[in-house]
Amino acid sequence: MLALTLEDFMVEVNDGSIKNVGPTNKSAEVKMFDVETAEAREFGDKRVKLVFEDEDGSEIQVSLFPDDVRKLVDDIETMEEESPVFE
Repeated sequence: MLALTLEDFMVEVNDGSIKNVGPTNKSAEVKMFDVETAEAREFGDKRVKLVFEDEDGSEIQVSLFPDDVRKLVDDIETMEEESPVFE
């Protein structure tokens, strides 16, 4: 399941083109539950792309620098040692 929340979001659709309307103070939050597949792959010369897909075919792609990926791996390893989630 993919949940998308958009704040202060307004666009203009004109002849098939989408154009931002109003100030640039927009924000978005995306949540995905029940992920069926997750993978990591190279993205350009300096980043890692994480790709998550749910059973409905919705997909989220996240691009991170290697240091951010290492931090994420450290967080997961800590959870494996301390959290009941991994029991």
